[in-house]
Parts: sequence; C-alpha cells; structure tokens
Amino acid sequence: MREFLIGSNDAGQRADRFISKAVPLLPSGKMYKFLREKKIMLNGKRCEISARLCEGDVIRMYIPDDFFGEAAPSKDGFSDIPAELDIVYEDENILLANKPSGLLVHDDDRSTRDTLINRITNYLIVSGEYDPSAENSFAPALCNRLDRNTEGIVVCAKNAESLRILNEAIRERRLKKTYLCAVAGAPREPSGTIRTYLEKSEADNTVYVRHEKTPGSKTAITEYRVLKTCGGLSLCEVGLITGRTHQIRVHMAYIGCPIVGDSKYGRNEINRRYHRKTQALCAYRLAFETDPSGLLGYLSGRVFEAPEPLFVKELFGGY
Repeated sequence: MREFLIGSNDAGQRADRFISKAVPLLPSGKMYKFLREKKIMLNGKRCEISARLCEGDVIRMYIPDDFFGEAAPSKDGFSDIPAELDIVYEDENILLANKPSGLLVHDDDRSTRDTLINRITNYLIVSGEYDPSAENSFAPALCNRLDRNTEGIVVCAKNAESLRILNEAIRERRLKKTYLCAVAGAPREPSGTIRTYLEKSEADNTVYVRHEKTPGSKTAITEYRVLKTCGGLSLCEVGLITGRTHQIRVHMAYIGCPIVGDSKYGRNEINRRYHRKTQALCAYRLAFETDPSGLLGYLSGRVFEAPEPLFVKELFGGY
C-alpha cells in the first residue's frame, strides 16, 4: 500500500490527473480499473475519477509495487546541471529568466540535460525552495517557450497555483510579450500588422505561409514597429497577437525583411555579411495584466525588461 498526502501544489486537480502524474508507470486503463475496484481510495472511501482534490486529502493505493518504480527524483538528480541564471525578476511564486541564445528550454529527443528548466530546477534546489522528493506531482514549470536560438524572458512558475494563473493569463492574452529583432532592409511601412495563415510541416520542422485557410493552417497575427534603421538593417519591435511556431521569423521573412542570422527563413548572404549564426531575436519585455485579487495580483500592471541584447549594440550601436 502507498499513501499520498495531498499538499498545496496537488490541490485542485482531478483525482485521475493527480494519479497519472504521481504514478507515471501506472497505465490509464489499469488506473481506471483500480478505481472501479476500490483499490485506490480517497479519504477512506471510493475515489471518483473526477473528484477534485483538496489540501489534506489522503489517497491510498492498494496496487502492486511494480507500478511505483523507483523512488521519486532526488536533489542529486540535478547536481550535474549548472545553477547559474540571468534572473530578470524573482519572488516566492515566479521566476523570470533571461534565456541565452543556444540553450534549449526543455529536453529534446537527444535527451539534452542542460536545459533552461533543469537549470532553474537546480537553482531552486540549491536555494532550498524546491525538494523533488517532497512533491507528489508538481515540479517547477515554464509557462512560455522560446526557440533554441532565440534569447529573452521565459516565465517559470514555482507552485501549482501560480502555474494555473499564468497559463490562464497567457490563454486570455493578459501576459503581453514584446520582442526586438534585427531584420534585413526595411518594411514598406514603418509600422503595421501582418495577418496570414501558417502551416507547420512536421517533416522538416518548417512553417509555411498560406494565404487561404487550409486544414492544417492556423491564423497568425503579428504587429511590428521600426525603431531604428542603420546600414541596410532595421531594428524592429514586434508584438504577437497569436503565438504560432516560428511566427515572427516567418512573418518578417514574408514581408521581405528576414531576421538577420536566421538560417531557416533568412538569407545566407546577409547572415555571412554580419557574421550571425543565430537569429537576432529577443523576447525583451513582459507586461502583466493579472487578476488584482488573485495570488499574483501584485504583478498586475508591472512591466519587466531583459538587458539590452548584444546584437542591438553590435548592429545598431544600442537602442
């Protein structure tokens, strides 16, 4: 028998979702079977699949030990990961990290260990804010992601309630992200809105512009404003109305102004001329419009900016 005491980071979840995370080796079919057979109990009674867990609840599982596998992850599981971060802002609920170009946000198919989320996890372990072995189902989680070679602000939730609030704010577009990018040439208009459909090809991880709606395409809307033009390049401020894969990179290339250093959607001769091997793109500003009455209400109206990207200084001499 295994017993799980529901903590603050577990509360509010459906029982079946908690069980899936707490016992990942337990197949969903077996889980539902054990629930029907009352081999998984909630507070000494039958556990309903859709029951919402509360802090202090107790789940007992009378199932074979094989489903529990090894012990929960330990602090030592992250000891080989750097704990150094470029922190834009941090409090007891969230952390805003300035991700450098070249660093993955999550593990990839090659099981890369040195990722932003693993660095943050180790940082929180070292600082004493997170103990993997003390959690049933929660781990620090990123709320947005950036391409490997895009730099800038990434949001991490330190607890389950913050994660829920931030994910909701992102869905409702109440977390405003603004980007800086260096592009070849200059857009025809100094500011504007780009509206197309974008379709991603999984075969080559490339996104294509579609002028009409297709079964695999999604609406994409990007706003831009030229801040500075210098030596055949333009520094643009870009805002996303939608958040599609590679959206800024594809849309700037679509209007004839590809991002400098972009090997997928850019121009090789431009990239070589300016000695750029990664795209000059940075998520540099984040504005919060959170519910003033919620856990993160104190962040409502606050704006955070990353340090000036190096490419801005190199290509434009600064803002």
